[in-house]
Amino acid sequence: MSPESLTAAGWRRLDADGFTGLAGPFWLYSDEAGGRTAGLIIDDRHCNSHMGTLHGGAAMTFADIALGWGASQAIGGTNCATVSLQTQFVSVARVGEFITCRPEVVRASAQMVFMRGLVMADDRAVASAEGIWKVLAPR
Repeated sequence: MSPESLTAAGWRRLDADGFTGLAGPFWLYSDEAGGRTAGLIIDDRHCNSHMGTLHGGAAMTFADIALGWGASQAIGGTNCATVSLQTQFVSVARVGEFITCRPEVVRASAQMVFMRGLVMADDRAVASAEGIWKVLAPR
C-alpha cells in the first residue's frame, strides 16, 4: 500500500497535531453502509529496530486511535477520552505492511462507549483490543 493507492481507494489521511501526528500517519475509511476502518502503513519508526516488527506500543497507539475514532463517531462526533484499553498481541506485523482495524461499538451510553476491534495485516490478526471511552462535555 502507498499513500497514493490509499487515497485513490477512498481513504483519507488523518492530519493531526501532537502525539497523534507524530505516531502516524493514520488513515481513515468510511464505507457507504456506515462501516469504518482505520489503517497504518508500517515503516521503520513504528518497529523494534532489532527485529523489524511492529512495536507493541505502536500497535496499542494504533488501536487507541482506531477505537477512539469509532467511539467518537458512534456518539455523533463528540470528543471522548480513553478510560481503559486492553490489547492482546497474537502475531507480528512487519515494515511495509498495512494494518487495519474496524472499530466495533459494544455498547454506548450517555457517559461511556465500550469498543472492540481486531488489528489485522491482510487476513492475519496481529492484535485484539477492547476499551472504554468517556464522553466529554464540549469545550
